[in-house]
Amino acid sequence: MPTPLTIIEPRLRKNIDKTLLFAVVALMALSLLTIHNATTAQGGWGSVVRQGVYFLLGIGLMAWASSKDYSGVTRYATVFYWANIILLIFVLKFSPDVKGASRWIRLPIPGMDFKLQPSEFAKISIILTLSAYVAQLGPKLRELPSLLMTLLHVGIPMLLIAKQPDLGTALVFLAVWTGIVFLGGADWRHLVGLAVVGSLLFGVAWKANILHNYQKDRVLTFLNPTRDPRNRGYHVLQSLTAIGGGGATGQGFGKGIQTKGDFIPENHTDFIFTVVGEEGGFVGACLLLSIYGLILWRGVATIAECEEPMGRLIAGGITTLIAFHLTVNIGMTCGIMPVVGVPLPLMSFGGSAAMATLLGIGLLLSIHMRRHKISF
Repeated sequence: MPTPLTIIEPRLRKNIDKTLLFAVVALMALSLLTIHNATTAQGGWGSVVRQGVYFLLGIGLMAWASSKDYSGVTRYATVFYWANIILLIFVLKFSPDVKGASRWIRLPIPGMDFKLQPSEFAKISIILTLSAYVAQLGPKLRELPSLLMTLLHVGIPMLLIAKQPDLGTALVFLAVWTGIVFLGGADWRHLVGLAVVGSLLFGVAWKANILHNYQKDRVLTFLNPTRDPRNRGYHVLQSLTAIGGGGATGQGFGKGIQTKGDFIPENHTDFIFTVVGEEGGFVGACLLLSIYGLILWRGVATIAECEEPMGRLIAGGITTLIAFHLTVNIGMTCGIMPVVGVPLPLMSFGGSAAMATLLGIGLLLSIHMRRHKISF
């Protein structure tokens, strides 16, 4: 019976990163179990089946991406970039308003309420196109004008996404840009200077009421969750209660009091880590973090071993993407980061995020298999 791996050339298949694959499969299995427990009050199995379908589609994308030579993206980088911009503009103009945001495109798939979120795939598109651009710049990246052009490259889609509004995803773009230009050899003094300017602009935006009220509230709630415990601080306080109630070994699989009682909003999406912390305790949380540690380790190893500049940059962008999501998501559930709506990679319920992440993993696998230059 054919498998996704059979589409990869046999000479490359022997170099596949089995550790990375193992970690990804383990993470998806843990995700399905956790989503089931998180949605017990709503029936449990419906969300599991849907997420399973998303994972299968994502595995197909992962296999397809790993079978392709990543370097070929340079020929289509401009097309990818502008197609991405057009799709983001389309979302702003025509997508329905869901919970105060315009981020999704409904797809007419029989039997499924499937909504495509273009901003998730935009993350991968930007990693590819920015990596191609930075690789083309080479040593010129150390010049401030060239560095500012790379920031403009990311800034246009970033502003379109912030306007949806989706500040969390916009910040992901900024993190990815930092990771790629740092690996590309940007002058650290320029990066520090831009960080200072960015901080000053944030202060101006706050004072001038450019930021939405809910965005300000998230920052204020992060600083003091008890200022509005029944409304804006409710998520964080319930999350801390659940994670703290897990103790060392957890309350047991499917036995979390906060989880079963459905006290934590969005505990199958952005706050899914609370289910792991409550039911698995410190041990379960460490197990999950260890799996992520394997993925990040293999990403860093691929960066270090790749002999081709663009491959290193793409691997760096994907590794930065996963690390940023991991840090911000777990940080916000533990009260050490503002709540910005960033999903936990391959754990949170969601089709677009899962498929885009698996597409990124496929690119990592492609780079790892082709990390050594072939000389004739």
